[in-house]
Amino acid sequence: MIAYEGGGVNGNPLYHWIALAVSTALMLPVPVAILAGWTPPWMRKRQAGMRLRAYGVLCVYALLLANGIPRIADASFETVVVCTNVGLGFAAAAAVLFLLSARKDSGARAAGPVEPREG
Repeated sequence: MIAYEGGGVNGNPLYHWIALAVSTALMLPVPVAILAGWTPPWMRKRQAGMRLRAYGVLCVYALLLANGIPRIADASFETVVVCTNVGLGFAAAAAVLFLLSARKDSGARAAGPVEPREG
């Protein structure tokens, strides 16, 4: 059995708390705002797959939660492995959602100002 600083296999829980706090502050506000109807200025030309992209980022956040919370709770090795596998499922779902959003964006017209027709 591998022993780290705290004596368990999960390491120091402070590092996991810091990672979760930083990822919550950086990753959570924008997708939640997008799902509430706000569009960031840098993404206004690619609005077709916006909701899929937001769900993909939330899946990445769920991956971080699935990997971090068992380690913070100093769960057993088997529990950590199961939660890591669940996290891999979230990673696969995020990849599928990002690919679907790119496909939806490529098939849509760019959302820009419409010029009046002449004639």
